[in-house]
Amino acid sequence: MAFEPLMMSDDFDDDGDAGVAVKTRARTKRPPLYKVLLLNDDYTPMEFVVHILERFFGMTHAQAFEIMLVVHKKGVAVVGVFSHEIAETKVTQVMDFARRHQHPLQCTMEKE
Repeated sequence: MAFEPLMMSDDFDDDGDAGVAVKTRARTKRPPLYKVLLLNDDYTPMEFVVHILERFFGMTHAQAFEIMLVVHKKGVAVVGVFSHEIAETKVTQVMDFARRHQHPLQCTMEKE
């Protein structure tokens, strides 16, 4: 078995640059996002809901008040969209805080 010697033209393009092999990589998929939802009930005070939104979702008082009204009027509102882990943490924080203050407020998450 004989080997052919490499010629200069085999290693370089006409412009003198070496060729570059390019590997295509599979594109990394973004993780799915989750909506965190607050549900209305007839017992949790509106002020408590506003406090929850300010404390756990970083909203201003005006933003929190507006979202609280949506929850009150429509029965549910999206209060944020997060990665699975963050959404899960927010739901747990809100539910724990509501229970400690003896409110039946419900907070859930669903895939966006």
